[in-house]
Amino acid sequence: MKAVFAGSFDPFTIGHKDIVDRARRLFGEVVIAIGHNEHKPGEWTVDQRLKAIASLYRDDDGIEVCAYDGLTARFVKEKGADAILRGVRNLADFEFEKNLADTNSAIAGVETVFLVSSPATAFVSSSMVRELIHNGYDASRFIAGDFPLPPRLSEGE
Repeated sequence: MKAVFAGSFDPFTIGHKDIVDRARRLFGEVVIAIGHNEHKPGEWTVDQRLKAIASLYRDDDGIEVCAYDGLTARFVKEKGADAILRGVRNLADFEFEKNLADTNSAIAGVETVFLVSSPATAFVSSSMVRELIHNGYDASRFIAGDFPLPPRLSEGE
């Protein structure tokens, strides 16, 4: 079975890595799909995210890292995947993710599999990491992979 773990991964956190590592025990293949949204520019370029995440999994043939545009459900079908993989940290995440799951099921018949975050990483989010960095905190312990400090964050803008 193949699952697509889609997100902006701006940056890819230790929570994301935990979900992928646990999903590898459940799925034969996991596609980490970096979604590009022109209305939501990231702190890291898609290419920087792609390279950093791919380097984490360079020795795992069951993991593919790629970027995509458009609807996630359409991308999942193009990849021949069986499910969308989503991590949930709390009840608010679940409610948001359930609406997306219902939509993907309705428009494309794509199922979503939820993995609950590990207690050690449940508080970590990409937005939290960006905010810490913006305020001068070394948040590297929350980032998985070699992400260069983006200029906007390093300048404190």
